[in-house]
Amino acid sequence: MTTRVAVIDYGMGNLHSVASALTCAGADEVVVSNDPKAIAAADHVVFPGVGAIRDCMHEIRRLGCDQLLKSALDDPDKRVLAICVGMQALMTHSEENNGVDTLNLIPGQVRYFGAHHQTADGERLKVPHMGWNQVTQVVPHALWDGIEDQTRFYFVHSYYVDPDDDAVVCGRFDYGVNACAALARDNLFAVQFHPEKSHTPGLRLLSNFLAWDGSC
Repeated sequence: MTTRVAVIDYGMGNLHSVASALTCAGADEVVVSNDPKAIAAADHVVFPGVGAIRDCMHEIRRLGCDQLLKSALDDPDKRVLAICVGMQALMTHSEENNGVDTLNLIPGQVRYFGAHHQTADGERLKVPHMGWNQVTQVVPHALWDGIEDQTRFYFVHSYYVDPDDDAVVCGRFDYGVNACAALARDNLFAVQFHPEKSHTPGLRLLSNFLAWDGSC
């Protein structure tokens, strides 16, 4: 069976790096597009993102990518993966850029680490959170298959998601706060880290996404 993947293109993020990683992970066909026909033809949809949330949300709405994403999520035959700012855009509201309303597909907030972020012991932590960090798998999921608990993934972010419902959280990281690294609901899986920059475990997660039948 041919695996067709569409990477939603709203002009923000390293889209072709994501597309290349998906090809390396085993996708038969990868397109980077905001054409509704291309998204409709795909069985797997990736919603990436890098940059300031205000600019991202402007382009997402201007290009109609919010509707493309909602249509993909409403289709039980599709699987959707959101990455980094793509994950943050799923929430209700972000503290970035003096406050920005996001898509409200997963109720919750996007919060700033803070200019003087530190550990409970008072150790100063750099913001943005940039580099490798362990991810704790708090619930089993098909996308964790073959990936050991506490595996390190690559993060680059100054904001983190705080869902209203802890039941959607399936992975956490610790960086002065114990925060959501991954969430899942129905045919959606979303990660704060960058699988396309996370070498072997990142490619394994993308491969699991391509093989995912929609169940946990």
